[in-house]
Amino acid sequence: MRPNSPRTIRTRHVLLAGIAGLAVATPAFAQNAAPQEGVGNEILVTATKREESLQKVPFSINAQTAKDIQRSGAVTLEDLSRNVAGLAVQNLGPGQSQVSVRGVSAGQVVRDQPGVKEQVGVYLDESVISLSLFTPDLDLFDLNRVETLRGPQGTLFGSGSVGGTIRYITNQPKLGKTEGTVEGGISQIDGGGLGGELKGAVNVPLGEKAAARAVGYWTHYAGFINAIGPAAGKNVNDGDRYGGRLSVLLEPTESLRITPRVVYQKVISNGFNRSEIWNLYANPDTTTVPAYTFKQNEQYLKLREKFSDETLIADLKLEGDLSDSVALTTVTSYSHRDILVSRDASALTGSVSVDLGFPAAGVQLASNLRDTTKLDTFSQEVRLASTDKGPLQWVIGAFYSNIKRTYDQRLPTPGYDAYTDATLGAGTSAAVANGFPADSPYNAHLPYSIKQYAVFGEATYHLTDRFKATAGARYYDFKEERTFKSGGLFSNDDNQSDRTKSNGVSPRFILSYEASDGITLNAEAAKGFRLGGVNDPLNAGLCTAADRALFGGFQSYKDESLWDYEVGLKAHGHGFTFNAAGFYNKISNLQVTLDAGSCSSRIVFNVAKAHSAGVEFEVGLNPVNGLNFSLSGSVMDSKFDTTLPGALTAATGIRDGNRLPSVPKFQITASGSYEFPITDGTKGFVTGSFQHVGDRYTQPADQENNPRTFVHNLPFLGAPASASTTVDLNLPSYELVNISGGVEMDPGLTVTVYVNNLLDAHALLSFDRERGGRARLGYSVSQPRTYGMSIRKTF
Repeated sequence: MRPNSPRTIRTRHVLLAGIAGLAVATPAFAQNAAPQEGVGNEILVTATKREESLQKVPFSINAQTAKDIQRSGAVTLEDLSRNVAGLAVQNLGPGQSQVSVRGVSAGQVVRDQPGVKEQVGVYLDESVISLSLFTPDLDLFDLNRVETLRGPQGTLFGSGSVGGTIRYITNQPKLGKTEGTVEGGISQIDGGGLGGELKGAVNVPLGEKAAARAVGYWTHYAGFINAIGPAAGKNVNDGDRYGGRLSVLLEPTESLRITPRVVYQKVISNGFNRSEIWNLYANPDTTTVPAYTFKQNEQYLKLREKFSDETLIADLKLEGDLSDSVALTTVTSYSHRDILVSRDASALTGSVSVDLGFPAAGVQLASNLRDTTKLDTFSQEVRLASTDKGPLQWVIGAFYSNIKRTYDQRLPTPGYDAYTDATLGAGTSAAVANGFPADSPYNAHLPYSIKQYAVFGEATYHLTDRFKATAGARYYDFKEERTFKSGGLFSNDDNQSDRTKSNGVSPRFILSYEASDGITLNAEAAKGFRLGGVNDPLNAGLCTAADRALFGGFQSYKDESLWDYEVGLKAHGHGFTFNAAGFYNKISNLQVTLDAGSCSSRIVFNVAKAHSAGVEFEVGLNPVNGLNFSLSGSVMDSKFDTTLPGALTAATGIRDGNRLPSVPKFQITASGSYEFPITDGTKGFVTGSFQHVGDRYTQPADQENNPRTFVHNLPFLGAPASASTTVDLNLPSYELVNISGGVEMDPGLTVTVYVNNLLDAHALLSFDRERGGRARLGYSVSQPRTYGMSIRKTF
């Protein structure tokens, strides 16, 4: 579909007409309803770098409050995403997920693509924490809310916010108040393991002008994946998350607030939620060993796997009033990450060994792929903002960040050099080592340095009491340097350095009209951007001649940019809120991530034109005291508007009209809760939610030649080279039903029982393929039905 084709124009007109129709229909409803009463009914957010009511923000935003999170049973960002219109999270294993907003998605990013930048910025309060595949999945305990800012937020939040921004907003220390919460729980996965949690938070005054807030938490995640093979076991994907936050508020004067904070978290998973359907060592085609067909939630392991992510964040926020009309804010942040992804790569290494003619004993060697990332980030933001009540409100600021990231990959395979030298000739393994350790057929060392400078500003002018206009822009300057060194039999013995840089301006324009006391209409045009980079060289020795010729020409990729055009409606009255928006995103140089077939490599390249268009809505109803309903959903049309030439079309899936990957066309959530008195001081509650997530594709190429027949071409264990597996790569839609109930007793004791995934849906979250599907096939899958109970005490 071309951007200006009749089909595209019809899409825009339908979306905009739909929102316009809502705008005409809703005022009559809103004008007959009393407005919400009291600040207590408002949700205050800071999406524009200043505090204001959610309903007053002149663009599309969602805020999940602490009560929303608690009642929904959400424990991860993926859980939250199903309650937020337009937000999608692709699960790629524990601690590894990709976030997209409004269908702006470029495909699956895998563990060994450290140069890929994120499309959605993620913040902990004012500190940026996003890191493409490894955005930390923070514990949601003692949060005030989670804000989802839809559409490009480059003006105020910079690169990485091309699709939108997510902000975890924590509870801040409170002066003169002692309060706290403790919570414990236990859960059981149907057919899986036992989980548990213990969490606590306390706020204490430190004299009249200071306070501290401390949060600690521990969660044990039950496993539900079983393994066969030498490393067999039950529930092998269990794990733990523990950590805490300590923040102090110092308020020496009424016009100065200083908040230092330290955050620590560690996530450990002992395996991955991968359910296999074919493996080099266990499959229906073998004859010299018994043929095997995998059961649901099962995988083959020669070695146990592990994921760990240790995060340390230290930040300092200073807020001061320079005058009656101007406030200064500075945010200094440092973060350190230490990430390990340790996988059983025996099938990958074994498949190469078959191609090289190794004997069976050499193919059977256990091989451990270890990816490590060490990250140090320093950032500084300084901004000034108006604080008076005049018609002009403004914010200006400057931002600097310095990122040092070192990515290392090793493939320790004890005994591999002996088989290499025996098969390919004496001294072969030493000749290709390039200074890396023995018995590791692939090694890589990639240090990165990324520096960013930016200045930004945004101003809102009230033209009348009901009509205001906003304009803003951000100038950015990025520089990235990278060194790439590789060694081992599977590598090219690379030793090279690369540089990339970029600068530009990212503007935003908003018009907002308050049609009545309960109705606001908004229109926005905004630009977002994502920095380009350089691909790693293909593992040429592993590629077939065809794949080497097809994928070998993609060296660097340009900046991705996006223009967002949208109209929106926000309505509220006594007992209801209704927000809706229609949008059209015109994407240029979309950075698409692809699996380079047999090369066991991933590449990124630019697609000239793509688009994402859709409608999103959120409704909240409170018809009587204690009864609440909510409904949120999105309908999206996210597609490529470019067709690549020749064989690249089918190999990449980049075809005019094909869908962008990982994004459902339709997603909807309905939930309700009811509170009722039992005795004086005791009330009961019941909640329920229904979530539908539409069908998706993991990678763009999955739409071509689908269902796909993977010919393994690995004559091993009696399986013929012609053995094949046919798979439907369309990830089917799924539904999740969660229910809970409990009692709240004075003073502050709550007991809750719940069942998540009541119908025991087996959702396929992403497709997993090793070496282009030759060595292993499987899916990342959802957690089965889970029963649980929690006890919470506030004081």
